[in-house]
Amino acid sequence: MSRRQVDVPSLVEAARGGSPRAVARLITLVENADPRLREVMAALAPHTGKARIIGLTGSPGVGKSTTTNALVRAFRIRGQRVGVLAVDPSSPFSGGALLGDRIRLVDHALDPDVYMRSMASRGHLGGLSWATPQALRVLDAAGCDVIFVETVGVGQSEVEVAGLADSVLVLLAPGMGDGVQAAKAGILEIGDVFVVNKADREGADATVRDLRHMISLGDRTEPGLWRPSVEKLVAEKGTGVDDVMAALDKHLAWSKESGELGRRRTARARSEIEQIALRLVRARMARPGEGGDLDDLAQQVVAGTTDPYVAADRLIENL
Repeated sequence: MSRRQVDVPSLVEAARGGSPRAVARLITLVENADPRLREVMAALAPHTGKARIIGLTGSPGVGKSTTTNALVRAFRIRGQRVGVLAVDPSSPFSGGALLGDRIRLVDHALDPDVYMRSMASRGHLGGLSWATPQALRVLDAAGCDVIFVETVGVGQSEVEVAGLADSVLVLLAPGMGDGVQAAKAGILEIGDVFVVNKADREGADATVRDLRHMISLGDRTEPGLWRPSVEKLVAEKGTGVDDVMAALDKHLAWSKESGELGRRRTARARSEIEQIALRLVRARMARPGEGGDLDDLAQQVVAGTTDPYVAADRLIENL
């Protein structure tokens, strides 16, 4: 896609009109850190801030895609437009998402009001691609009422989904040691709704009981704080979907009433600004002759003629 072929205002207008192709091209510009991204974000900004963002994370094998599929169906029954960003591991050869779009959400493949996109994590340490916040803006401006962010998995670094979502759904399954893993990874602290999927399997009730016990021992038991619920689900059969939807709705209502929704969205914007600023600084430092010559400063530190803090100050002053 050459730069001459992209008319940003027309592309944004088409995306806002519901064109999946226009949305796809805008997200590709985001992923490629295209120079026209400033123009794209400026055009999208007045049309953002309306979408409800739900983060969905869980260990491999717990049924994240099946659960997302079931929840998308439930929101579509309500008449809402849905977007899904599934952050996949990167191919070591192409940098693209390994799992791709076609094997997910098969039930909604022909629905014009469901947009699904796999995004490569591209070596990013967390479960989310660095481009995810801006891709969310694209889907928001394109008229999605609800956007799911499905992460690679659960681990020490994947908790960053909490920084992007209005509500975080943590998915677990019986017999996988998820309760212990959740406690170790700090997932208990970021989950707003916990869902034990595959609840028709042996050990589901024990998993629910253990989770509720661990939550009761946590630091979110004071009056006025949100107390996470634990729901049972068999996503493959659609059993328990209504309970999960009710729990998500309850959290959204609490978030609005308590002011938590506004706080999360402000924190999200702040984080996005910081990430963009850091990328701009790195880009400036990489230019020859910019930033007081980083290599020269590094050599001075190695030689002991200056220290890293003074060098960093000089670098910032010259940007």
